[in-house]
Amino acid sequence: MSAPCAAADFGVLGNALSQSKPIIDARVRYESVDQTPLVEDAHVETLRMRLGFETGRAWSTSFLAEGELITELEGRYRDDTARARNLNYPVIPDPETEEINRLQLVNTALPGTTVTLGRQRIVLDDHRFVGNVGWRQNEQTFDAVRIVNKSLPALTLDATYLNQVNRIFGRDSPQGRYHGDGVLANAAYRSAIGKLSAFGYWLDFDAAAGLQGGLDPTRVSNETFGVRLTGEQPLSKFQVAYAATVARQSDHGSNPFAFDLDYYSVELTGTYRQYSMTLGQEVMEGDGTVGFATPLATMHRFHGWADKFLTTPANGIDDRYVSLGYLAKGVAALDDLSATVVYRDFESERLAQDLGDEIDLQLQARYRRFVGLLKVALYESHEGRTPAAYQDTTKFWAQLDYVW
Repeated sequence: MSAPCAAADFGVLGNALSQSKPIIDARVRYESVDQTPLVEDAHVETLRMRLGFETGRAWSTSFLAEGELITELEGRYRDDTARARNLNYPVIPDPETEEINRLQLVNTALPGTTVTLGRQRIVLDDHRFVGNVGWRQNEQTFDAVRIVNKSLPALTLDATYLNQVNRIFGRDSPQGRYHGDGVLANAAYRSAIGKLSAFGYWLDFDAAAGLQGGLDPTRVSNETFGVRLTGEQPLSKFQVAYAATVARQSDHGSNPFAFDLDYYSVELTGTYRQYSMTLGQEVMEGDGTVGFATPLATMHRFHGWADKFLTTPANGIDDRYVSLGYLAKGVAALDDLSATVVYRDFESERLAQDLGDEIDLQLQARYRRFVGLLKVALYESHEGRTPAAYQDTTKFWAQLDYVW
């Protein structure tokens, strides 16, 4: 390589490095759980730190590296359903760990196309089928190659191949990694009535040592096809938002069961000034042996914050809910202040069994780069009607985030 070429290459690299941006994401959280019939209540204070950097572009390529540390400040709890320890305590799945959260190359050399290679965050649509589980301290990421193309107006084509899912339980847990083959295909078109998405997801997970029964990854291998419509329209003094999804799921790859299950959800939100109201229903079928599965989802966003239905019951679930929201900007010194109340009623999709109900409450405030949160989940079973596997549970969180 000639000296002028070497100097030019160094200049490109030097320029990319000079444009690097730091990644600083800190969260401190207190969480407590009171769950019948366990003898002890769980509580824990954890600190999560994500530190890293993202470079500028050199030859249409940027590099991002981010490490993650989760440490327990104080507490007594069970941190992993795959480990037989602290069995008298409810589960709070925030184990201590340190690991690489993201490590990726992003290339934009092809017109209208972004290619991301490496350990990365992937969120599709509303997190229902693919998400990052951002609520938990240890984020879910994917070892994958992802191609997103926006060459045509209003159309986004999104395709991913993954071979490892880095789950919230951490690298030292028996269920901390899912290995196997996954293909995620999503096409979205924006029109006057909203965003229409069509998707197909193929997941074939390998068996994992020490994981049997409901924890066996092969049991959630599946192929899922669906469509989703979301939009928003003004109606007099109100703003009306709507969302609807339908999907069909079958066994795939190494799954030991044979099934064909349906899914649908509908949601309608009306907003007037600072106030909003949402009505919704989400139904996941079950055939008495297995229920419709979304193993890559951000589960906490669905079926209540008490997380009673992270695994869909064998007879499925019918979740009907109503929520009220309030959002005010410029309250005292705060940038914004919001409050949310949600009521949910659960029953099984098959046989219509009573699965209890839940009330969720949240108060959130933002000040510059800080976000403070108070949150409560109150799940109640109905004696004599709700299956014994679902017992009364109360959860409380106090949390402070800082993101640079």
